Amino acid sequence: MQHHAFIIEAGAEQGIEAALTWLKKELGIQAENNPDVAVLRYGLFSVADARRVADTAAGAPFAGETKVVIIAASRAYHEAQNALLKLFEEPPPGTYLFLILPSLGGLLPTLRSRVQTLHVGRTTSYIPEAAEKFLKATHEKRSAMIKRLTSGTDEEERRERRDEAIVIINGIEAAAYRQFKQGEKSEVLTTLLSDIATLRSYLYDRSAPVRMILEHLSLVIPKNLL
Repeated sequence: MQHHAFIIEAGAEQGIEAALTWLKKELGIQAENNPDVAVLRYGLFSVADARRVADTAAGAPFAGETKVVIIAASRAYHEAQNALLKLFEEPPPGTYLFLILPSLGGLLPTLRSRVQTLHVGRTTSYIPEAAEKFLKATHEKRSAMIKRLTSGTDEEERRERRDEAIVIINGIEAAAYRQFKQGEKSEVLTTLLSDIATLRSYLYDRSAPVRMILEHLSLVIPKNLL
């Protein structure tokens, strides 16, 4: 039985390219000038966005019998993921769904169980640019970054910076797992992964102490994690 719902761990453009490559190879579908291939890009993926995606998926194809909806986001609220459950469990007939996220660490188990992971042909975990910059920074520069990421002149700016902070945390986790898989299993690395796993239960709460989490990780990140 062929799967119709996929998750891809990658940056937005890399993940979109992987989805389009799969469509061409497996289904013979060309995306260029194809009204039945919808590519949707988001920063934070909200419940309202999930509802719009469901509406897009529910529409009949303009041509042929196959429709494709590709969703690329930097992060998806748990409420938004819950709103996608029914759609990803039972996509409309002939509809293929792709959800692209830079890290699958925050993916709900209930959503993960409804999708197939589509690998993009890389041997290392994707690490966002913001996370690379944080990992390469000195302690002083990290402190300045943390201060910027946990402030803002209005609610919208604070939310955007909080989302960026979460991308960084996910990237730190991805870098740690990469070293772990490569055979580097030091006590420091194991502790870092354990700490992130514990902190993740708080991370997606809107009142999460993001500043404290970043400051803690800044202190325990081992040297040369990249």
